[in-house]
Amino acid sequence: MAAETQGTGYERLGGKRLTLADVIAQSVGFIGPVFSAAFLIPLIAGFSASGKGAGIATPFAVILGAIGVFALGWIIAQYAKRVHAAGSLYDYVSMGLGDGVGAVAGWVYYGGTTVLASAIAVLVGWFWHDAILRDTFGIEDPLLNPLLWSLIFVGARFVVLYLGIQISTRVQLTLALISAAVVLAFSINVILNAPENSVRAFNPAEAPDLSGLLFGVLYGVLIFVGFETAANLAEETANPKRSIPRAVLLSVAIVTAYYVIAAYSQIAGFGFQEEVLLDPAVASAPLFALGSPGAVGGYGGSSDFMLKLLEIVVLLDVMAVGLGCSTASSRGVFAMARDRRIPRPLASVSRGRGTPIGSLLFVEGWSVLMVFAAEYWDGLFALPETPHQFALFAWLSTFGGFVLMGVYGLMSLGAFRGLRDHANQAGVWITGLLGLALSIGAVFGGIYKQTNPFSLVWLYALIWAVLGIVVTFAVRGRERASEVLVDLRE
Repeated sequence: MAAETQGTGYERLGGKRLTLADVIAQSVGFIGPVFSAAFLIPLIAGFSASGKGAGIATPFAVILGAIGVFALGWIIAQYAKRVHAAGSLYDYVSMGLGDGVGAVAGWVYYGGTTVLASAIAVLVGWFWHDAILRDTFGIEDPLLNPLLWSLIFVGARFVVLYLGIQISTRVQLTLALISAAVVLAFSINVILNAPENSVRAFNPAEAPDLSGLLFGVLYGVLIFVGFETAANLAEETANPKRSIPRAVLLSVAIVTAYYVIAAYSQIAGFGFQEEVLLDPAVASAPLFALGSPGAVGGYGGSSDFMLKLLEIVVLLDVMAVGLGCSTASSRGVFAMARDRRIPRPLASVSRGRGTPIGSLLFVEGWSVLMVFAAEYWDGLFALPETPHQFALFAWLSTFGGFVLMGVYGLMSLGAFRGLRDHANQAGVWITGLLGLALSIGAVFGGIYKQTNPFSLVWLYALIWAVLGIVVTFAVRGRERASEVLVDLRE
């Protein structure tokens, strides 16, 4: 397509080439189910700042959390049938709460996804250099340190996204499928060889108490963050009215099944002993503990081959997440710049490929900035006895997830007005209330009893939102592209 639509002055992305599989790959790739299964299941069980969780009933808490996420997904699916613009949640909140609130929500949301993209960039270099090359394989790399490996990843991600969105989604699909298949097969093997298998894991009575179960659900919601990002690719999808709603809901269903198996394998693999799963030595990386050789209590057989393989596939999934974050961010920043809510140059599009080059440079530029901060600003969100790259990744990813949950809440609140003409009003009210309650609960979980520096996440999120309000009042903007361009709306 032309860089701009004739007579309108609204920049346009490339042609509509993406299929259902492509947009599912975007959502699943952003979620990062392998990474979450590798590190975050203990959070749901109770290894958190609050000290509360679902315990043995963690798989049940995952299912409850998925029901809430499905409610959010249903709302998004209804909006996606009506609007096919790259801005997705920015447009959805605008439809429900007005352009001003929508612009602030877009500022907050795409700021969050951009921060998440930078968090992955920081993590990849450290994970590959320190955790895999040095600690696992004993390879000392005198030439490339974590900083340079992270910069290589950022550069490669930029090239993939510049070459075209279809290449990006196919790379995500490949990385996600390889990593998910390996971890799924291993999880099933753990279940088959576990000392005990029982339906206890699906009995809410096995949770320490009701509050523990609820906290487990709130933390469980966080492992689904990004499920909605397929909607950012609507402008580049061949049949967005059909494919985007399906992609959002199918992604939730697919990932839910995966998480339930992964969570149960960890509960069963550790013999239904909550204290073992929550032991700091295990809870920091339960998948790797299970993948250790049998001689040290794992299910990896007689050698450390399985452990090494699991570490590599987790890295592959992390890279898929990074690609998904950058894809979603670049499309959202482009959409807001196209509507002149943020500087116009961020809406520039490469004429040959239809790539949002301005927003892509911004997103990757922020990642480069955070990579250098991880290397040279040791005091930035540092944690005691923790490599600074990992500490910074943890803080940035916590911030990103926190602000996204806040925007989910705004979208749910706005659904009562934005979908007021929907034929299924009962569905709108049920999903709206459920999505709103879940978002508020998740935001609360991100604040309650958090320790420094995570206790400051809410404050930085508030500052970012206030800055967005100031920008929205200062910059008039123009009518949203989704209201002007016929092919971006039903």
